[in-house]
Amino acid sequence: MSSAVFRLTQGNTPLLISMPHVGSEIPTDQQRRYVPRALDSEDTDWHLERLYGEIAQALGASLIVPRFSRYLIDLNRPPEDTPMYPGASNTELCPTRFFTGEALYRDGMAPDAKEKRRRRETYWMPYHQALQAELDHIKARHGYALLFDAHSIRSELPWLFEGRLPDLNLGTADGAACEAGLQQAVAEVQAAQAQYTQVVNGRFKGGYITRHYGQPARQQHAVQLEMCQRCYMEEWAPYGYDAALAAQVQPLLQGLLKAMLTWQPAA
Repeated sequence: MSSAVFRLTQGNTPLLISMPHVGSEIPTDQQRRYVPRALDSEDTDWHLERLYGEIAQALGASLIVPRFSRYLIDLNRPPEDTPMYPGASNTELCPTRFFTGEALYRDGMAPDAKEKRRRRETYWMPYHQALQAELDHIKARHGYALLFDAHSIRSELPWLFEGRLPDLNLGTADGAACEAGLQQAVAEVQAAQAQYTQVVNGRFKGGYITRHYGQPARQQHAVQLEMCQRCYMEEWAPYGYDAALAAQVQPLLQGLLKAMLTWQPAA
């Protein structure tokens, strides 16, 4: 299934993988608003579809990916635009800054309330309607649904966090987004290896998608993985995919997803 703003590939297992920040396009009619640097969409979650694609297909997972850049609208932020991490630097529903802190828009060209509302209705809502519809479809077929929200980020971004981020950052909204047994299952896979540094519910506990759709009482269980890009690609331009690095981390990613599929919710 595809639309003007996303592509959905349906699988045959209880697992849906969401990649809300892989889109890199900025519509032509909006490009004049941005500083030239923004048109490269540098804060994209580069190459995640390539990294996870064969794994997802082999495991029978559904996959939903957007077309447009987070610079247009951030699909992992709440529609009312409340901060996800109070007290820390946050990006907005319609971001106005790069991850390095500089302004995305030319002076006076940031979207006003009307434009934000248009973007929410045109881009944000269709993605989320499709995401929930697929979770409902999965639950109707399997009795429960698993959501894995896949992200990547540069390992050092002082505007967003201090120091160097662990390689693997699992988030379950401090355990609220899934049953405890599922968090334990994926955390054990992550902790069983020594090649990558890791943490559970650290700086990145899960964004809007994990927090909103992770509803164990409704048999929807969500996990987010924020992975440092140094694990599989160049973190700076030209943001090249490193096949050798990717081949090293893919078995671990497969292990995390297999652990989710092996797990069963409490009766």
